[in-house]
Amino acid sequence: MKAVIVGASSGIGRDIARALSNSGCELILVARRENRLEELKAELDTHIEIITADISVPDACIDLHEKIKSQNVDMLINNAAIGIFGEFDKTDLESELNLIDTNIKATHILTKLFLKDFVARDYGYILNVSSASSFVPGPRMASYYASKAYIMRLTLAVYEELRRKGSNVRISVLCPGPTYTEFDMKAGSTFNLPYSSSERIAESSVINLKKMKMMIIPEGLIKAAKFATRLLSDKLILKISYSLIRPNENADYNDL
Repeated sequence: MKAVIVGASSGIGRDIARALSNSGCELILVARRENRLEELKAELDTHIEIITADISVPDACIDLHEKIKSQNVDMLINNAAIGIFGEFDKTDLESELNLIDTNIKATHILTKLFLKDFVARDYGYILNVSSASSFVPGPRMASYYASKAYIMRLTLAVYEELRRKGSNVRISVLCPGPTYTEFDMKAGSTFNLPYSSSERIAESSVINLKKMKMMIIPEGLIKAAKFATRLLSDKLILKISYSLIRPNENADYNDL
C-alpha cells in the first residue's frame, strides 16, 4: 500500500506517517519544511519519498497530483492546516486568506483530483483531517473553525455520494479535540480542555481507517460534547465556545 500524507512534517501528520510505516505502508510525505521531512524519512523503515511543496498555492496542489498520479497511490491524507487567534475585526486579512488557501482550497483541490483517480479504478481511501472545532462556531478563532466545518461537511457529502453508487472508494473525516502539537504555538491560542497526544490520535486514526469509519472522533469527551451540542441553544453554544479558547502567551508566529 502507498499513502500520500500532506502536512507530514509535524504533529498528527507526522505520527500518522509513523503508524502507517510501522504497518508496512510506503509513503509520499509532503510539506514545506524539507529538513523535517528528511528527519522523519530517516527514522522510518518503509520506502519513503519526500516532496517539498507549499500547498497554500493552488498550482502547487495540481503539480503535486501530476507528479505522483502515475504511482498508483492507495491513500490520501490531507492534514495540513493553520489557525489564527483573535477577534475577527482585528485579525490580519492576508493571514486569513492564507488560512483559507491552506485549510480549504488545498484540501478541496487534492480531494477532488485524487478522488477522480480513485473512482476511475474503483479503489482508494481519503482521510481529511478536520477538528472537533468543526462542530461549533468559534468566537476568537472564527476563520479556523469555519474552515474545519467546511472540511467536515465536504467529506460527509462525498461519503454519501460514494455510498449511493456502491463505490469501493472510501472517504473519512478525522475530528480530534485539542492535541499536543505545534498548532497552538503558531495560532496563538490554547484551549481550556484536556489535550491528547498526537501519537494517540494517529494510532486511533489508523485503526479506524481499517474499519472504514465515516467520522473518526478519537476521544470520548469530544464524542460526548458533539452529542451535547444537539441539546443546547446556539447562543449557549457560542458562550461555551468562547470560554474554551484563550490566548497563548508563548505563541510563535514565525515559520508558519
